[in-house]
Amino acid sequence: MKQINTDQMTITDIKHMPIIKHFARQIGLVETIDQLVDTQMALSPGMAVLAMVLDTLSGRTPLYRLPEFFAEKDTELLLGAPIASDLFCDTNLGRSMDKIFDTGTQKIFSQLAQNALTTFDVDPRQVHFDTTSVSVYGDYEYSDSPFKITYGHSKDKRPDLKQFLVSMLCVERNIPILGATKDGNASDKTLNNELLTNISTHMAQHGLSSGAYVYVADAAFVTKDNLNTADSRETWFLTRLPATYNECGRVIREAVATDLWIDIGALAEEPSRPKRPTAQYRVYDSTVELYDKTYRAIVVYSSNHDKRRHKRIDRLLKNDLKQLEHACKQVTANVFFCCKDAQAAGEQLIRKTGSGYHQVNISIEKVPRYARGRPAKNKPRKILNYRIHSQGR
Repeated sequence: MKQINTDQMTITDIKHMPIIKHFARQIGLVETIDQLVDTQMALSPGMAVLAMVLDTLSGRTPLYRLPEFFAEKDTELLLGAPIASDLFCDTNLGRSMDKIFDTGTQKIFSQLAQNALTTFDVDPRQVHFDTTSVSVYGDYEYSDSPFKITYGHSKDKRPDLKQFLVSMLCVERNIPILGATKDGNASDKTLNNELLTNISTHMAQHGLSSGAYVYVADAAFVTKDNLNTADSRETWFLTRLPATYNECGRVIREAVATDLWIDIGALAEEPSRPKRPTAQYRVYDSTVELYDKTYRAIVVYSSNHDKRRHKRIDRLLKNDLKQLEHACKQVTANVFFCCKDAQAAGEQLIRKTGSGYHQVNISIEKVPRYARGRPAKNKPRKILNYRIHSQGR
């Protein structure tokens, strides 16, 4: 048997990258991009994108180090063709991305999404829209940028950093079919309206006309303009009514008062466990009036959410009682020389701690104080002071 000299072999771990390449082939990633993007580069834009996808899903190295990433990789296995690693330099990658931008990222993304939905038989009848913020470091003061990197509402809790937004329209299990990059200070309410205006065109590409799909969005959707746009486009929608609307509180009170809940049981796919029981749901069907129009409203009750609310209320009550006892302790430590001053301090304590969750009972005690030495003629030796006794419960 011939012995193999392992010293002359290069061994690398390609991990899950062949699986990524397989899915990329199924949706025609390379072929679709190369067909839409007109270029004569030695490294095709489709191959450049596939290379960046493999790198991103394997730990993400800087673009200028991508040649190192593929230096010891079998590019024929991972990319389908033997490509020299030095072709993945940042110059070629930058030129590819410029060509893709000139062609239209929305156009390319939509076609790839269409390929994926057709290949994997994804149901596009429920579309969900949402945005996320991406924080960045630096000034980013570019006048010709396609979107503005600036300060805005930070969803990752970094208001000190500039940001841009990524908006995404997804179907089924968060599979994106439409994506865009927006200004860092763009409003979700405005972005909802922009998408609603053109959503029929996007969904027509997937064979769905108006009324054949449901638009799912968060509470930022609920504005007068967005509701009017959805009605005019005959778009079915599902959203959450913000608590800032009076109708939200009214329909919840109505659900509790009538107690006409419909049990729908558990919705989670995983089984219930003793330490982590599956939530049980009940719903109440009603209507709300928004901007002179009637909309169907569903009040949802969750057993797990109810437990969390009870724990939160217990925690608030405990903290409120602790603050009340601290205030009572400060007042009772004082001694007043006048009964009216003691009464005024007691009334102030009641007003200050009047949260509605606890009560304060006060009483005023006379505290005699005797002067030192022999008392002066015609002057009382005993002087009365006043102290407040308080109890919170």
